[in-house]
Amino acid sequence: MTVTGKMKKAGVIVFIVFGVVLLFDKLLMPMYISLGSVKVVPDVTNMDYQNASEKLRMAGFEAIKSYHVKYLSKVDSNLVISQMPLAGMEVKPGRNVYLVVNRREKPGFPMPDFVGRPEFDARQAAVRMEIVLTGVQLSTVTTPEENGRVLSQSIPAQTMVKPGTAASLIIGRYEVSALGMKKVALPNVLGMSLAQARQVITDSGLTTGKVTTEYSALLVPNTVISQKPAVGSYISPEQPVELTVVTAE
Repeated sequence: MTVTGKMKKAGVIVFIVFGVVLLFDKLLMPMYISLGSVKVVPDVTNMDYQNASEKLRMAGFEAIKSYHVKYLSKVDSNLVISQMPLAGMEVKPGRNVYLVVNRREKPGFPMPDFVGRPEFDARQAAVRMEIVLTGVQLSTVTTPEENGRVLSQSIPAQTMVKPGTAASLIIGRYEVSALGMKKVALPNVLGMSLAQARQVITDSGLTTGKVTTEYSALLVPNTVISQKPAVGSYISPEQPVELTVVTAE
């Protein structure tokens, strides 16, 4: 091989080596350095969101606010509950760090159906759901099965409410008379003859009290036109039923 040929070959080799060095220095080395550059994520849980965001910014990260899947009672909405990536992880500089905080508003929910439930259970459920019972009234019932159970509620079941909503309940109280008997529903004897009315009242376990008369030229004489207490009232067996009947004179 001639001297000129050898020089050309050497020049090509030098050019190739120079190109490889240049490629490694300008492209491969920066990529390698970039790939190897990491930072440790600081711990910002239980910090105020603004302070946590500033701490991450100073460490070279970007804070992104996100919200917990459900409302957490008694947890401040500015407190960082958790973070992702977790504290101590090695990640790329500038990476987003998601900070989870509590929801600002308490979510609504359907009003529970308290009717028929024991008073204790209803009260416990109200406490769990943060429903404020502003009034619990008692109402006399005629069957032992209704004793101590919710008869009605001020807010209908399935109505959308929020924690802190005020509601009231009516609770049944079974009362026993002095004779040891439950109260009796007063039958309807209007339009009956006095004799029929007396019999129906007696058959119901009640007694007939004072009978007064009232003149009428249009109604059938001796017909009951009024009774006291009113039809459907619950009274004790010892309480007499007063009647008013028609007279033609």
